[in-house]
Amino acid sequence: MWKSKTPGIPDEEFERTESVPITKEEIRAIQISKGRLSAGQTVLDIGCGSGSVTIEAAIQVEESGKVIGVDIDPNAIELTEKNLKKFGITNYTLIEGNAKDKISELPQVDTIFIGGTGGDTKDIVELCQNKIKSGGRIVIGVILIETLYSVLQTIEKLDFESVDITQITIGKSRKTKTGTMMLARNPVTVISATKK
Repeated sequence: MWKSKTPGIPDEEFERTESVPITKEEIRAIQISKGRLSAGQTVLDIGCGSGSVTIEAAIQVEESGKVIGVDIDPNAIELTEKNLKKFGITNYTLIEGNAKDKISELPQVDTIFIGGTGGDTKDIVELCQNKIKSGGRIVIGVILIETLYSVLQTIEKLDFESVDITQITIGKSRKTKTGTMMLARNPVTVISATKK
């Protein structure tokens, strides 16, 4: 269905519901680039929501790789599965449950993306440290300043290097009766690092 390899699938291509969040296409494109993915890798997407990051990661790791999506919300798991099928993705596993309980059961992976975690981001980052292979990447998207602060404190105490912090502010165009205006979206901060 989707023919391009480059990240940034338009949001309107995904099945959506009001109750399940989606990582917007521009933010997603930057997050995927920070993951430094390649064919054959295994990726973990914690807080998979609508599945947009899961799908973009699956395209990057190709059929020889694998993506594992985790979400506590059964509606998110159902929507992610619907979107994976829509895009013809087959190299995935979805896990419904609290990530803090499920991480210990998962295999080591090359890259972990952490999105909507309901306030448990710091704890999840700590649990993920031992699930990333040496040289692997962690990519965390945050909106709240308090979450950013706690994640940065945590990352600095753990076994990561090359920490990068990128704040992204996007304006999207919208047609009006008299022309085109730009509407600002919420800034998102992306923290990425490499496992030592």
